[in-house]
Amino acid sequence: MERIAYVVPGMSCRHCVGAVSDELAAVPGVERVEADLETKRVVVSGRDLDDRRLRAAITRAGYEAE
Repeated sequence: MERIAYVVPGMSCRHCVGAVSDELAAVPGVERVEADLETKRVVVSGRDLDDRRLRAAITRAGYEAE
């Protein structure tokens, strides 16, 4: 299984975490999303993950990934 991590500075509440997690979970190949509100870090696990699609999902949720 592949893992990709992002920092999402705009995540400031549980709603933010939910919005980002839901969008990422809908991306093909994603099997698990772990988001830590304190560190603003999101780790996506799955198979054949596409960085562009994952970043686009974070953008659709209304945030930017670093």
